Amino acid sequence: MSRREPSEETICYNMVMARRQTLVQLTDDLLALLDERAARSGRSRSEIIRSAIERELAAERETAIDDAIVDGYTRIPPSEDDRWADAAGKRSIAAERW
Repeated sequence: MSRREPSEETICYNMVMARRQTLVQLTDDLLALLDERAARSGRSRSEIIRSAIERELAAERETAIDDAIVDGYTRIPPSEDDRWADAAGKRSIAAERW
């Protein structure tokens, strides 16, 4: 039997993270949709719920970071014309999925 070299994916997959169990109340309709998704994707209910919560919280964190950046530039605007920053900003905006 050949031995596979560990990859980053393998290492991350085998890492155990401390978790706490919590109770979540769902409507029958929502639970049915969750079970359908779990069956189609081969993932557990818990995994789908964790993923949805992570996306929800990540969006909130990203909004807070964006707000802090805007606030900082509003309080202390750039003092001079910075063509490099302008070009980087335009590239960043163009790369966004609006």
